Amino acid sequence: MEPIMIHKVLSNETRRDILEWLKNPEEHFGEKYHRPPGGDVSKGVCVGDIQVKAGLAQSVISSYLLAMQKAGLLISERVGQWTYYRRNEDVIKQFCEELTNNL
Repeated sequence: MEPIMIHKVLSNETRRDILEWLKNPEEHFGEKYHRPPGGDVSKGVCVGDIQVKAGLAQSVISSYLLAMQKAGLLISERVGQWTYYRRNEDVIKQFCEELTNNL
């Protein structure tokens, strides 16, 4: 975990929103969002659904998601033609502990 990278990622409101949305996907994306085969919601939310909710171009959202993944905040999983993103709760917890202990 690199706290500086995480701080940079979290300096953008849309990226913070994405983290919040992925915390409770059914609440923020409704029951209509595209689910992986078999309906396994633990795999995350597909890029297209995140893009629609954010209202930004898919290229922008893809770059945001990549930055968040590089910072360790997200985990991606490719299933067929779809890429799903979910929060990396372990890294988020470590980051919160880092803030608590060192700030």
